[in-house]
Amino acid sequence: MSERLIFHIDVNSAYLSWSAIEKLRQGARTDLREIPSIIGGDMASRHGVVLAKSIPAKAYGIVTGEPVAHALQKCPNLVLEPPNHKLYSHYSRRLMELLATFSPHIEQVSIDECYMDFTEYGHCYGSPIAAAGQIKDTVKDTLGFTVNIGISSNKLLAKMASDFQKPDKVHTLFPGEIEAKMWRLPVRELFMVGKASCAALEKLEILTIGDLANANPQILESHMKKHGRLIWEFANGIDNSPVQTEEGELKGVGNRTTLAQDAETSRDAKRVLHALCNQVSSRLQKYGQFAGIVSTEIRYASFTETSHQMQVAAATSDAETLYRHACLLFDELWNGEPIRLLGVRTSKLTDTPEPVQMTVFDYAKDWLL
Repeated sequence: MSERLIFHIDVNSAYLSWSAIEKLRQGARTDLREIPSIIGGDMASRHGVVLAKSIPAKAYGIVTGEPVAHALQKCPNLVLEPPNHKLYSHYSRRLMELLATFSPHIEQVSIDECYMDFTEYGHCYGSPIAAAGQIKDTVKDTLGFTVNIGISSNKLLAKMASDFQKPDKVHTLFPGEIEAKMWRLPVRELFMVGKASCAALEKLEILTIGDLANANPQILESHMKKHGRLIWEFANGIDNSPVQTEEGELKGVGNRTTLAQDAETSRDAKRVLHALCNQVSSRLQKYGQFAGIVSTEIRYASFTETSHQMQVAAATSDAETLYRHACLLFDELWNGEPIRLLGVRTSKLTDTPEPVQMTVFDYAKDWLL
C-alpha cells in the first residue's frame, strides 16, 4: 500500500482577498490587498475586531483579533471594509467545487481551509509538489486569490507545512523533514498548543517543538493529562486521522485559464480552448474517466461571465471530441467582446465508455472500406 499523500489548502487572508476581488469586479481601482486594510468593524463606530488584514497592514503591527480602534491607532490611514459573510460563503463554495475536480476526497474544516487526500491521484503528476503547484496556480488563475498548500503523509504535518512562509506557496513536511523544519519552531506554533498549554510547557522548560518531541511523555501526561500525550505525538509528527470526506466519486474534471492578453478573435480563443481540451483529456485518461457533458465558460474583459453545457453522444475522454463540443458552445456564447478567461469543464463522469449505436452511414462506411 502506497504512503498517504495529504494536502492542506488554506486561503491567504480569505476575507480580505474575497472582499478585494469583489470590489475590483465592481469597478474599484484600488486592490485592498495592496494597501493597509482590514476586514472588521466600520469607520463610523470604530468598533469590532480585526477579522483579516493585508500584508501592508501587517507591516504596521496589526494582528488578527485585535480591536479595530487599536489597529487605527497603529495606522490612521487604515482602510476598513465590513465583512460580507454571504460573499465569503459564495467564494468558499466555488473553491471547494474547483478543488473537487482534482480530488473528490476533501474534508472542509472551515470556510477557507480543507484537507485533500491525493493518494489515488499522486501518480498522475510528476511529483507532489508539481501537483500542488498546479492546484495552487489553477485557483489563482480561476478565482483570483491565492492559497498556501502544505504536503505530507498525514493531516497534522500537512497543516503545519501550509503555515510556513506565505502567501501563494507550496511547502512539504514529510516525516523525514520534521527535525529540520519543525523542531526548531517555538512550541506555541504547534497545532493544538494554546496559551495555557504554552505556559505549562514553559514551566517545564520546554520552549521549542523539538524540546517537546524529546520530552518524557509520561511527565507530560502527569502535568497535562491526555492533552500532554497528544501534543507530544504531534511534536513527533504522529497523526493517523483520516480525511473525512462526504464525496465518494469524482464529479468533474476541468481547467480554466486567465489570458495574458485579451482574446479578440474566435481563432485566438479557440487556440486556447484546444490547449484546455488537451489538458482536460489528459486528466480524464489518467483518472480512467469518460465525460458525458462538456461545458465552456467565458469571462469577458468587463468581468461579466457566461457559460453553457451540452451532452455528448457518448461518454468520451478524446481531446478532439471535447474540443469540437467546446467550440460549438463557444460559438453560441461569444458576443464579440474581448475575452479575459476561458474554461472547459466535463461532468457526468463514468469509468466505462458508453456504447455508441451505429447509424446507416457508419454501416455504409464500413462496407465501403
